[in-house]
Amino acid sequence: MRWDDIDKQVCSVARALSVVGERWTMLIIRDAFLGTRRFDQFQSNLGVTRHRLSERLTKLVEHGVLVKVPYQDRPVRYEYRLTRKGLGLYPVLMSLARWGDDWMDKDQGAPLEYVHQTCGNKTHPVLACSECVEPLKPEAVTPQ
Repeated sequence: MRWDDIDKQVCSVARALSVVGERWTMLIIRDAFLGTRRFDQFQSNLGVTRHRLSERLTKLVEHGVLVKVPYQDRPVRYEYRLTRKGLGLYPVLMSLARWGDDWMDKDQGAPLEYVHQTCGNKTHPVLACSECVEPLKPEAVTPQ
């Protein structure tokens, strides 16, 4: 199967990757969660070429992950904001960060720590059952 046809698979992971699975895309989304809004800020933070960044931002807008909002009239300039659909990627991003903290360059430690504003404690994401709140483990879940 060609990558361009990955969204036609009967698989939620494949369909999700058709939108966010390209190189640079999750880093763009990460930066959006960290408050980056403008094209030049993304380009400066990531070091990605302007052409590639434009392609990725356009795709994220087309798929409703980001929305372009004008912030200047002359010339017209836009900033990019996460939509509800984009905000839905937060658990994915947090899980990737946790995986990176646990398995990549452990000697360096986590580059970011997350503080839960409600309780004021440092936190890390935990995937849990929506019904009993027990942490989910692959050996305890059966796909049907």
